[in-house]
Amino acid sequence: MIEAKNIDFYYGDFHALKNISMAMEANTVTAFIGPSGCGKSTFLRLFNRMNDLIDGTRLTGECLVDGQNIYSKSIHVDELRKKIGMVFQKANPFPKSIFENVAYGLRVNNMGDKSFIRQRVEESLAAAALWDEVKDKLKKSAFELSGGQQQRLCIARALAVSPSILLMDEPASALDPISTSKIEELIHSLKKDYTIVIVTHNMQQAARVSDKTGFFMLGDLIEFSDTKKMFLSPEKEQTQNYITGRFG
Repeated sequence: MIEAKNIDFYYGDFHALKNISMAMEANTVTAFIGPSGCGKSTFLRLFNRMNDLIDGTRLTGECLVDGQNIYSKSIHVDELRKKIGMVFQKANPFPKSIFENVAYGLRVNNMGDKSFIRQRVEESLAAAALWDEVKDKLKKSAFELSGGQQQRLCIARALAVSPSILLMDEPASALDPISTSKIEELIHSLKKDYTIVIVTHNMQQAARVSDKTGFFMLGDLIEFSDTKKMFLSPEKEQTQNYITGRFG
């Protein structure tokens, strides 16, 4: 369970997110849509404290994961990021072998012996629908994979440390339609084990993969509801105008 309560967020003097509240249930896919610069990626990054890395930012309100405020002083950020994996817009494999990319998080966190790491690498690649494609070339460079395979490798890398939540910031925007379809199928299969939050510019993608959708504009959460309801009968005129392409 992920919950935001009265979130306001600032980059210096710029008010990027304005009094946002929403709850995202476990084992669901939530999509954030809206025009560029509307705050959806900023909001996503709050949940694994990626915005902490930017100077001059300020947050008020609460971000709760399983009822715990992840911005309280008792939270260890490294531990938090093990529970909340992140996949970025552009695939970013490390300059290592396919195997070592997936094993990386396990090794740096001293999570298990060689046999455990081998097992987790195979399980994670299988969960990311990549094992059958790479099982005979685990020692090869990750850079030899196609763009779509590299993105699934990054998903496997995030899964290896056994998170409960997966954040995805436009994970298919740089991919061809076939690779995009594989990522969408993967998202659908992963939600039985993970809570997934995805930012996407592609409204059709949001309609295909998500259970609930939030529409952001100029730092405001305009509407948040079941995806089917939002796309068939949105409550707000601004949502209707965006979905039908009148702006954005």
